[in-house]
Amino acid sequence: MKLKFLGGAEIVGKLGMLVENEGANLMFEYGLRLVKKEPPEFPMPSPDVDGVFITHSHLDHSGAVPRLVQETDCDVYCNDLTMNISSLLFFDSIKIAKAEGYSGVLGYGDNDVKKVWQNYRSFSVGETRSIAGLEIVSHSAGHIPGAQMYEIKGRETTLFTGDLHTQNTRLTYGAKPVKCDNLVIEATYAGRNHPARPKTEALLQQKVREVVERGGTAIIPCFAVGRMQEVMLILKDLHLDMWVDGMGKTVNGYYADHPDYLRSIKDFKAAKRKFNPVRTASTRDKARQGQVIITTSGMLDGGPVLHYLNDQKDNAKSAVMMVGYQAENSNGRMLLEKGMVETREGLMKVNCELMTFDLSAHADHDELLKFIHGCEPEKVVLMHSDNREELAQDLEGDFEVFMPTSGTTFEV
Repeated sequence: MKLKFLGGAEIVGKLGMLVENEGANLMFEYGLRLVKKEPPEFPMPSPDVDGVFITHSHLDHSGAVPRLVQETDCDVYCNDLTMNISSLLFFDSIKIAKAEGYSGVLGYGDNDVKKVWQNYRSFSVGETRSIAGLEIVSHSAGHIPGAQMYEIKGRETTLFTGDLHTQNTRLTYGAKPVKCDNLVIEATYAGRNHPARPKTEALLQQKVREVVERGGTAIIPCFAVGRMQEVMLILKDLHLDMWVDGMGKTVNGYYADHPDYLRSIKDFKAAKRKFNPVRTASTRDKARQGQVIITTSGMLDGGPVLHYLNDQKDNAKSAVMMVGYQAENSNGRMLLEKGMVETREGLMKVNCELMTFDLSAHADHDELLKFIHGCEPEKVVLMHSDNREELAQDLEGDFEVFMPTSGTTFEV
């Protein structure tokens, strides 16, 4: 079986892996990479494929699928929750492309998203499919609700993880190792370990209370898919005036409609009840007077968060609590490094307190090592990382390790 990364091997973003097997072609992921003030980047063009398998809805894994379907008319495999949220993000990408003037570069529109739905084949966690001469089994990946790994059974067994998290969170159960001959695994956090999750959650709860008690507002920028819901669960038992704003409200509805992908639907519904959704201009005015606001965008590059920041920028009693990765050149990174963000009106100085909390949904270095050893592979392919060499060093001697570059074909 031949593998070829069309993107995302040596960087985080625009992931796409082509599998060639006895004349059949399958694609695993086809994502995009967001670049501030620039059109998104895409994987290399794909040959005709029989199908594309999406592990989860985040755009770096799914965002170019409408282009792939438009060009190859391939089938699309994932579960219903992932398909619904991916579709939501596709339409949002189209809207942003129009607003920013790069619709032609995005390369797809509303009709192309509808075509994805026409070609969609539901493939839920725990199911097995026979496709293009291969037997493929899906397993939970733990990363966000609906995230799944694909076990590819041919002459040998290959596991493609997508993004994975091995620890239980409040939102999902962690991924379990799957015995395989070849393991293709993300290494986003190679060389880095997360702090103990219970301590981080307790610190977030404590800091939110402190900000409110001193008369300030806690602004928590969040990714709409996964992180907003995790933070809601962490804070749900606080007796405060709490609000949610942005696309995450729609994601909340999809999660509630797919309880099998949540660790506890009871807890999630309780969290939803504790947070007031912002749906109109008048409710946004009320939210601005609230004590806790969880809102998109997670990297502060647009969305409602900028309105709330503008309200509180000179209030030393308030705080901005960063709970997600802030990419280079993002507004969030600028805020952490320079204390300001870029708006349509120019640079805005933010004088309220800044805090960071590690609530990553990825396995860290030690967790990746434990997962790899649990799978007992002969060959390990490290992908979706700009620091995979550190993980490779700890695997040497136990496994045959591959660190492919995008565009290179290799056999497993």
